[in-house]
Amino acid sequence: MAIILPHGVLFRGGVEERIRTKLLKDNHIDTVIGLPSNLFYSTGIPVCILVLKKCKKQDDVLFINASEHFEKGKRQNTLREGENGEPNDIQKIVDTYKYRPENIERYARRVSMDEIERNGYNLNISRYVSTSIDEVKIDLKEVNAKLITINESIKTNTDKHNEFLKELGLSPI
Repeated sequence: MAIILPHGVLFRGGVEERIRTKLLKDNHIDTVIGLPSNLFYSTGIPVCILVLKKCKKQDDVLFINASEHFEKGKRQNTLREGENGEPNDIQKIVDTYKYRPENIERYARRVSMDEIERNGYNLNISRYVSTSIDEVKIDLKEVNAKLITINESIKTNTDKHNEFLKELGLSPI
């Protein structure tokens, strides 16, 4: 069974938490798919698809974060169908669900029940699949060496320039 729900059911407490915990302990939650906001006429909030299975073989949950894979529309966003060489968002979701890869960076990940339990049965997708891009590491020694070279070049060229100014009878800078 697949159900479309608001993201809140993935992490809110109370009755929702008890239902979520029971479903997870009974190994019935197979996949959590995060979709972009503004896909439906009736609401602009982002939604998720919760895929439930009674006879599940794996002891993990597949998380798919498809929230950034869509085409922006004036009033409504859409999942692309891949015509004319465009990305096929729908097919990517289906293939990821079908083949259950261990990890697709910034898109999908299979998460063990132990890890979910350690996180208090919280199914917030961003907890398991980060879409952030790592910051570029800056080598300070390399930057410092470049600055030293640039400053030496500035000094050399300023000295040359001042020689020309002196020849012309102008004051140096």
